Amino acid sequence: MRRVLVAGSINIDVVARTERHPEAGETVHGTALDTLPGGKGANQAVAAARAGAATLMAGRVGGDDFGRRMRDGLAREGVDVERVRVEPSAATGTALVVVDNHGENRIVVVPGANAMVGPDDVAALAAGEGDLVLAQMEVPLAAVRAAIAMGRAAGAITVLNAAPAGALPDDVLAGVDVLLVNLRELAALSHAPIGDDAQVLHAAGLLRARCRRAVVVTLGARGALMVAGGTPLRIDGHAVPVVDTTGAGDCFAGAMAARLVAGDGLDPALRFATAAAALSVQRPGAGRSAPHAAEVEAFLRG
Repeated sequence: MRRVLVAGSINIDVVARTERHPEAGETVHGTALDTLPGGKGANQAVAAARAGAATLMAGRVGGDDFGRRMRDGLAREGVDVERVRVEPSAATGTALVVVDNHGENRIVVVPGANAMVGPDDVAALAAGEGDLVLAQMEVPLAAVRAAIAMGRAAGAITVLNAAPAGALPDDVLAGVDVLLVNLRELAALSHAPIGDDAQVLHAAGLLRARCRRAVVVTLGARGALMVAGGTPLRIDGHAVPVVDTTGAGDCFAGAMAARLVAGDGLDPALRFATAAAALSVQRPGAGRSAPHAAEVEAFLRG
């Protein structure tokens, strides 16, 4: 069986809800506070598992209650956590999330044990031909580089969600089959303006020249765009009521990975992922908002 192998971050999200985001130096009253499972790697692993993929994860948590909660929670979702290490002296990564009444969020991430993830953690995933290796940028670059190199050497599909935005050396991008970015990340990596659709296409083309197969740009409610040589592919979004956008990009990444490893081409995989993300924003939280495959299929059928 082909698998989704996730090398990435594991966090607890401390989520405050408020009517609007505060301005600089301003205090606003919150309406609710939750502690929820999060971390881009963990969110994407849950989304992939819920979308039907056999999913393994490598990463680290602290030797605290949050770490135990995250490891146990991933296991309950069907994610293989045998390669998730516990660092007794470290704190589990934490994200401070503020969500307004439009569902828009602001996030500060404190890495904790995620900062200790390295090539040895990634190697434990032991990718094989036909697997898919999925990485993000909330762990050190050395771990990301090792994940992509491992995938290439094994004949696996390599997917990098370049989030949060940061410098990406050419040797890393050269091993990436599918680079997944949002508009902010596209601008940061391409160093090009993205003020209109033509500029977005140009910037995506610049990145496509640096990776192996395709660049996928998520556009929020407007859907997604793929540049892979030839005519660009635009996937329309879905008009849905928004409760919380936190983790929507992670849901997209995990759902896309699940469909790619199942043998879908990029077009159907992106359509599935766009629908999964549309369902996720109608629910609070990050990882826990990801839909199961049957829900996505029913949504696509209308």
